[in-house]
Amino acid sequence: MPPDAPRPLLEVAGIAAGYRRLQVLWDVDLRIHEHESVVLLGANGAGKTTLLKAIMSLVEVWAGRIDFAGEDITRLRTDQRVRRGIVFMSETSGFPGLTVEENILIGAQFLPKHRARERIDELYAVFPALAERRRAPAGSLSGGQRKMLGIAKALVGNPRLLIMDEPSAGLSPRYVKEVIGVLAQFREKQLALLIAEQNVKFLVLADRVYTLDNGQIGFAGTVAAMQENDALRRAYFGLK
Repeated sequence: MPPDAPRPLLEVAGIAAGYRRLQVLWDVDLRIHEHESVVLLGANGAGKTTLLKAIMSLVEVWAGRIDFAGEDITRLRTDQRVRRGIVFMSETSGFPGLTVEENILIGAQFLPKHRARERIDELYAVFPALAERRRAPAGSLSGGQRKMLGIAKALVGNPRLLIMDEPSAGLSPRYVKEVIGVLAQFREKQLALLIAEQNVKFLVLADRVYTLDNGQIGFAGTVAAMQENDALRRAYFGLK
């Protein structure tokens, strides 16, 4: 990185990680700057979820370093990372036995009570369907509504970086479009995004894109540069 370049908000350098004796990631580098949207593309089994969990301290990092806002967070607990402004939304969007509002309140646990109430009301304005069903069990929501609940729960704490694992999973094309539209709103409010996906429709949100294959970064650059690469166009866009 040039000496005058801005410091990344998140910098993953040389990460190796896995499960017990099974190594999944090899020497992975990834950077996200303040207010930047990055999409991590890869097939099932490529290691995307493992990388996201390593960033959140849900998987042990065997080697390498993770910095956030200039601080080495490699050995910090998950809750300490959340307090610093990183949140993670997995494919599971909430707790089905809790109400919509109880789920959102979980995401607000580190906010003062008055600020949590303000943030919940702000998010209800963005997600009116959730406001209408705030007392309903999360398990009674449709798949698309549960995904919106997961986004609301992640955003209520006003994070600096939202990390998402396969937000398109289980959604119809209509709801994929709605999720992209909602994320675009928050991107305009300068939230940084790291989205792990197989669905190339999410590239509309991306300032930059990484590809992950067999636990290693294959490509890092802009969407335009990716589309100019014949092999990547065939692999990810189905184009010749």
